[in-house]
Amino acid sequence: MLTPGLAFADRTFDALLFDMDGTLISSIAAVDRSWSQWADEYGFDGATFAIAHGTPARTLVERLVAPEAVDAALDRINAIELADTSGVELLDGAAALLAALPAERKAIVTSCTRALAHVRIAAAGITAPDVVVTADDVSHGKPDPEPFALAAERLGFAPERCLVVEDAPAGLASGRAAGCATLAVDGTHDLAELDADAYAAGVGQVGVVVLEDGTLRVVDRSGAL
Repeated sequence: MLTPGLAFADRTFDALLFDMDGTLISSIAAVDRSWSQWADEYGFDGATFAIAHGTPARTLVERLVAPEAVDAALDRINAIELADTSGVELLDGAAALLAALPAERKAIVTSCTRALAHVRIAAAGITAPDVVVTADDVSHGKPDPEPFALAAERLGFAPERCLVVEDAPAGLASGRAAGCATLAVDGTHDLAELDADAYAAGVGQVGVVVLEDGTLRVVDRSGAL
């Protein structure tokens, strides 16, 4: 069930901007395995090591190792993650929602690298949209507004006319700071932990209607959001 039910009843959007991991694709197990291995290699307890999902890898690494070791440590976690796509799969409803959107009205905005984004998109069995914004494209990752602002710019729309679909606090904060409306989905975080304009159990409960002028109305199974 999407709540609050009338959050978007009188609104249309020019585009939907999707987070990837936890929103469109389930890669939590692969992410946790990769970071556990990395933690063991860098002197942490991999069995108990936990990360804040949705946060750029560089941000996490910079918190954990000396400045002079950051680049090497970042290269290592990237290599581990690129090699592990076991269990990466598309979440229910993601394919249908992406297919319902015109190519020029959707984007993926992820905190992972460009290479890793395309590896996981391929592993999940979908085609990447024309606009995919990754950590390699921005100077400041989520929760900074730059990633979603850049996605809106590349699509040619004002951020205020875009809806961000996210499952993590950092991503929702990024979208809000960019000026976008926000829809939280249950993924790597419980919905009770998230602050958004509307909420969904997953993208499978989210639909879109493309209006005659090309704009989008976001709907659920019982009516407009």
